[in-house]
Amino acid sequence: MSEAGTPRDPTGKWLYTPEAARRDAEAAELRAKGYSYRRIAAELGIDVHTAHDAVDRALKAIVQEPAEQVRALELERLDHLYQRAVQVLERRHVTVSQGRIVYEGDEALQDDGPVLQAIDRLLKIQERRARLLGLDAATKASVSSSVRYEIVGINAEDLQ
Repeated sequence: MSEAGTPRDPTGKWLYTPEAARRDAEAAELRAKGYSYRRIAAELGIDVHTAHDAVDRALKAIVQEPAEQVRALELERLDHLYQRAVQVLERRHVTVSQGRIVYEGDEALQDDGPVLQAIDRLLKIQERRARLLGLDAATKASVSSSVRYEIVGINAEDLQ
């Protein structure tokens, strides 16, 4: 199958169709049977590079599905923990000293310690969720060679 015949979106990006998914699965099955990429390509009527890419996509999809299930389970657990921490946060906490409630006048003295601990726990849960969802992924920065030389020059001058 030629690249010219593959379906594209309005921006020209390749669309992964159900037909392509079936072909990828078939390519992976043939590879599991011991077929070479050249033989897979001949069997499916595609070129060798496309056969390799098809097997690669199929293998990634096989691994990705269980990973998504684990991620969903972890997010569900974190949601439950988050709800419990919010309950602690919203609860009224009084100060206790030597087994007795401490009063300020007629009112029990509020204890902010458990509230602050709940806030810290909520932040940790949010950080874990962000990592699971890839929200804190590192961003790549590209620096041109002319800027690189300027930075190196500045560093060299600072050393003198």
